[in-house]
Amino acid sequence: MKKPTGYLRLMRPANIVTAVSDILAGAALVGYAGMGDQHPSSSLSLGWLILSTIGLYGGGVVFNDVFDAALDRVERPERPIPSGLISVKEGALLGSILLIGGIGAAFMFSPLSGAIAVAIATAALVYDKWGKHHNVLGPLNMGLCRGLNLLLGMTLLPETITHVGFLTIVPLFPILYIAAITMISRGEVHGGKSNTILAAAGLYAVVIVAIATLSITHQAYYALAFLALFIALIFPPLVRAFHEPIGPNIGKAVKAGVLALIIMNASWAAAMGAIFLAIGIALLLPVSIVLARLFAVT
Repeated sequence: MKKPTGYLRLMRPANIVTAVSDILAGAALVGYAGMGDQHPSSSLSLGWLILSTIGLYGGGVVFNDVFDAALDRVERPERPIPSGLISVKEGALLGSILLIGGIGAAFMFSPLSGAIAVAIATAALVYDKWGKHHNVLGPLNMGLCRGLNLLLGMTLLPETITHVGFLTIVPLFPILYIAAITMISRGEVHGGKSNTILAAAGLYAVVIVAIATLSITHQAYYALAFLALFIALIFPPLVRAFHEPIGPNIGKAVKAGVLALIIMNASWAAAMGAIFLAIGIALLLPVSIVLARLFAVT
């Protein structure tokens, strides 16, 4: 069982759950929860998009470790590839299968979804190979993957996006949020800088204001409860990392930020009035937390 477990470790199962929440949030943003019987095949369509994001996210993080194999032998020798449990070729094969499967699943729904899946896979590989080495472009590159993933969920009803102007810019906010987490994560091994953490907190605040504005606009005030939980999850570890920016504290802030993506997505859904879908998304958090105890998040 060691090798199958090694493959799972490469895929970061806890993170994949957060990617599924992106798809559900995107679906909520375009009105999936209120479709009723108008689109009887919508659940099957949503299933293809969920399968797509599992493949795309899993493949992306696997290739992250493939490209980082040499560095991980020094900094993270316990990971599957540097430890010798999984070879670089085996990792590359797994990553390729996942990415191709993710793209194929998206095309099973629509050409638009397939095109966005290709863009996600490309952005992930660019980040894994080159983007992560750039201080500014790297975080934006990583954020782009999440923004496109939310957009992938929104392709469930693409015609809705053009009718609601604000929806066209919503994918920008996950880009900012993930860019903030990526900025912080660069200090996980050797420690970081308080100024970087402060800048990340500012980006967090922009996202929080956007969700609050959407919820008030739709008079979906119960979304503020989800938003309060989101704030409670991300800021305490971030404040500790700000006061003492050592590797372990930064690692906890990054982990909290990644897992809290689920509640951020639940907040987006609630802000659109999709309360039951928001609750369903939020219930993914315990699943992700359990998986995070078994498999590394970062």
